[in-house]
Amino acid sequence: MPIKVVVAPQIDFSGLRRELGLPGEFSAAVLSEAEESARVTSLPEVDRTGVEFVTLDPASSRDLDQAVHLSRRAGGGYRVRYAIADVAAYVRPGGVLEAESWARGQTVYLPDGRIPLHPPVLSEGAVSLLPDGDRAAVVWTIDLDGDGETVAVEVERGRVRSRAKLDYETVQRQIGAGTVPEPLALLPEIGGLLARRAAERGAVNLPLPAQEVERDGDGWRLVLRAPLPVEEHNAQISLLTGMAAARIMLAGGIGLLRTMPAPKPEAVRTLRAAAEPLGVTWPAGASVGAVVASVDPSGPRGAAFLDQAADLLRGAAYTAFGADTPSAPGARAEAGDGGPGLPAETGHGGVGAPYAHVTAPLRRLADRYATEICLALHAGRPVPDWAMEALPRLPKAMSSTDRVASAADRGAIDLAEAVLLAGRVGEVFEAAVLDRDEPSGKRPAGGTIALDDPAVRAKCLGDLPLGSRIEVRLTAADPATRTVRFERA
Repeated sequence: MPIKVVVAPQIDFSGLRRELGLPGEFSAAVLSEAEESARVTSLPEVDRTGVEFVTLDPASSRDLDQAVHLSRRAGGGYRVRYAIADVAAYVRPGGVLEAESWARGQTVYLPDGRIPLHPPVLSEGAVSLLPDGDRAAVVWTIDLDGDGETVAVEVERGRVRSRAKLDYETVQRQIGAGTVPEPLALLPEIGGLLARRAAERGAVNLPLPAQEVERDGDGWRLVLRAPLPVEEHNAQISLLTGMAAARIMLAGGIGLLRTMPAPKPEAVRTLRAAAEPLGVTWPAGASVGAVVASVDPSGPRGAAFLDQAADLLRGAAYTAFGADTPSAPGARAEAGDGGPGLPAETGHGGVGAPYAHVTAPLRRLADRYATEICLALHAGRPVPDWAMEALPRLPKAMSSTDRVASAADRGAIDLAEAVLLAGRVGEVFEAAVLDRDEPSGKRPAGGTIALDDPAVRAKCLGDLPLGSRIEVRLTAADPATRTVRFERA
């Protein structure tokens, strides 16, 4: 799908910041502690600088959580080395820096600048896996057989050195030209293998284009961007690591999972019923994940089907367990066996397996604590008291900050759409129908439509045939309320 760009005039996001109560600058005390930590924290004794790690992120990113190195194993299969920035080595338990990270919860992104979880001296400096020297990291080594099955996992603190800061667009071009750097040469092969395994186990990955608001000179532009294949492959490495972390924590009876109920049978039946009229083939015996993975999101029918599939992925949460047990490995229950202390819900419906967040500690609070638990359990030593004490509080803290981050993302896009269309009320546009709301009581018929140009997604009144292209008239575009509305023309 091509990138669609529409230029918008000046937009003031300060009102959105105030409305959401987003934090401003870090206090002098927090900055002082962060600067001291950046100066005096020592690097781990375990030396993994011989591994040629590289980072892969958007070109503008400097808060680099992950570095990767991929290789083949002697005798067949693959070795995935994944270095994660060791934030816990720099954030002292009980200090003002830790308290500030709890108040923020995660990095929040707005078009006019991010609101970081940690001060830039750490998140874009001493802790970030930039290719300018040695860094402290938590190194995951995951061995796969030729079918992509995990056969061994190691996790340790180590000193690493990134060789290059790579970006998605450049690497995608290099893959096409056959010139991708050696540490990432196997990424399409391993990523594709892991994606196929994910679909087979029922994982549901929605490759929907993302709306983004970007700077454009003195103004802004609204962009509809489809994920590059290399982004999807890279995401599989993170998912692989998160599943390995979940297995360690479930086996140890202590941890923090990212959970989501499996798709409900009635939701699957509804999606299956929508497949045929939308022109989506659903072979006998095919899983939901396999069908979703086969759909092209660039056409109106495919986009509508994937929008319906999003209804399968509801109820994401953070689930803590084992916080009341002694801070030691203790009895080891296998994942999913319903052993003592394990939560009723351990799986993630989107991933198709138990899963944990451990790969983005620079940007997400929970990852620091889940990683520390994995390190302790894997080494057979007690989980640190500071991690155990935090465990029961993390689900509520992360749920709250997730809501704020989502509201910021959606609010920025709604504002850009309203500003962009403010002078065009009454005009007629071509649109694709993504979702349909049946009339009920006082609610009239309507649904959700997506314009081709500009790349806007909004509510629309009228009888909307799902997956069809129709003409719609803009009836409201109010930047003050961030509201855009259409009706069928």
